[in-house]
Amino acid sequence: MARTGSGWRKSRIGHFIGGEWVAAGSGRTYPDHSPWSGEVLAEVAAGDADDAQRAITAAHEAFPGWSALPPWRRQQVFLRAADLLHARRGEVLDALAAETGCGRYFGEVQVDFALKLLRQAAQLAYQPTGSLLPSDVEGTQAMAVRRPVGVVGAIAPWNASLTLSGRAVVGPLALGNTVVLKPSEEAPYTGGALWAEVLHEAGLPAGALGVVTHAPGEAGGVADAMLASPLVKRVNFTGSTPTGRRLAEKAGRHLKRVVLQLSGQNPLIVTRDADLTYAVNAATYGAFIHQGQVCMCARRIYVERPLAAEFTERFAAKVAALPTGDPHDPATVVGPVINEWALALLDRRVKEAVELGSRVLAGGVPQPPCYPATVLTDVPDEAEIAQGETFGPVVVVEAVDSAEEAVTRANASDLGLAASIITGRPQFGLRLASRLEVGIVHVNDQPVNDEPQMPFGGVKDSGWGRFGLGFAAEEFSELQWVTVRDQDRDFPF
Repeated sequence: MARTGSGWRKSRIGHFIGGEWVAAGSGRTYPDHSPWSGEVLAEVAAGDADDAQRAITAAHEAFPGWSALPPWRRQQVFLRAADLLHARRGEVLDALAAETGCGRYFGEVQVDFALKLLRQAAQLAYQPTGSLLPSDVEGTQAMAVRRPVGVVGAIAPWNASLTLSGRAVVGPLALGNTVVLKPSEEAPYTGGALWAEVLHEAGLPAGALGVVTHAPGEAGGVADAMLASPLVKRVNFTGSTPTGRRLAEKAGRHLKRVVLQLSGQNPLIVTRDADLTYAVNAATYGAFIHQGQVCMCARRIYVERPLAAEFTERFAAKVAALPTGDPHDPATVVGPVINEWALALLDRRVKEAVELGSRVLAGGVPQPPCYPATVLTDVPDEAEIAQGETFGPVVVVEAVDSAEEAVTRANASDLGLAASIITGRPQFGLRLASRLEVGIVHVNDQPVNDEPQMPFGGVKDSGWGRFGLGFAAEEFSELQWVTVRDQDRDFPF
C-alpha cells in the first residue's frame, strides 16, 4: 500500500495560555505523527501540571471580564469564529486527514457540526437565565438564577477531534465560563490549537480559553491538575470507560462535578420486516464511518432470523468492497487507524475471536497502517471483542429469534451509549427503543448521529451527564436561589 505524505504541516504547536502561544515550562516537545504517512507534522509542547496550572490561573483571571460582557459581545465572538472556520474549511479538512487519518466525508461532517455549534452557541447569551418562583412568604419575590461556574476543565479525544473538542469548550464558553482544554496527544492541532486560533482571532478575550498539550503517556499530570485545582469548578471528559472511571474517582475526592461521555458497544437491530437494502446500507455506514473510530459506531448487529442469512451475505459483500487507503483520497472509506498500538489491538482481538470459533466474513487481515472493514459472526460471549468496545472497523453480526431477544442481548452489556433499530414498523421500533438501556436511540437510522442542540450522552458504564447546547446550562452553570422583599418582615424575636 503506497503511502504519500500530507500537504498540511505546522512547524511548532505551543500551549495557548493567557492569549499567548508559549512553550512548555520544561522546554520539552514531542513529534505529532501522521497515522497514514508516519511523517512528523509538528513539534508539540510537552506540558505538565505546572503548565496546566498556569492556564488555569489565566482562565480564572479572565472569568470576571468574560462573564460580565453584554450578550451581543459574546454572541459576536461565536459568529465571527464560525465565519473564520468556514473560510478555512479546506485547510481544516487537510489537517484532519493528516493528523487523525480522517477521510473527506467524515471531515465534512466534523466541520459542518463545528459551524452549527458556533452559530447555535451565539444565541445562548440571550437565553433566559432563571425563572420566578412562587413563595408562601408574603412580600417575597423568589427567583432561581443560573450563573456561570468559573473555570471548566475540558479533556477531549482524538477520534472526532474537531467536533469533540469544540463540544467540550464552546457550550461552557457561551454560558460565560472560561475553559482550559487538554487535547489528545494524537490531535494537538485539530483538537486543540485550531480552536484557540479561531476563537482568539474572533475576539475571545485573552485567558478565556487555554490549551495545554502533553506528550504520549503524560496526560495524567495535566488532568490531575484540573481535578485538584480549587479554581476549576467542572470537568468534562470524552474517552474510554476505564479512564473515565479513574477521573470520576479522583473528582469524587474533591467533590468536583464531571460530565463523562465514555465507551459504547452500540447495537443495531434489524427486524424481520425491515427493508433489506436500506438495512445493509445503514449498517455499513454506521459500523465503518471513520474506520469505526467513532464512539457511536455500531459494534454488534442483531438480525431476526427470517432476514439474517440474506442480510449477512449482502452486508459482508458490501463491506468487503469498501475502498481502503489514503485518507486524502476522496474515494477512501476506510483510512488508517490512529496508531500502531490500535492496529495491533484490533489484530489480536480478531485472531482471538477466530481461535474461539468465530468466522470472518469480510476483512480480518491487517493492511498497515489500515485495518480493513471486518465482519465477524458466530462470536462467543467469552471473546474479548464481544465484551467491551473495540475501537476500529470491526463489527459482529448475530442472528436472533426475535427483536425482543435482540433487546435482551443488547441490555446485557455494561455499556449504554447509543443504539439503532431498522424496522418496517416505526411504532414497533419506538416500543423497542423504550426498552433499550442506552442514552440515545435512532429508529430507522444507524447510530452515528449528533447535532449541537441534542442531549448527547449515555447510561451505565457509558457515562453520565449530557453534552448539547440545549442542555449545557444544566452541566456548566450553578443554580442560585435568590429572594428579594418589597417590605419589611415581622420576626418573632
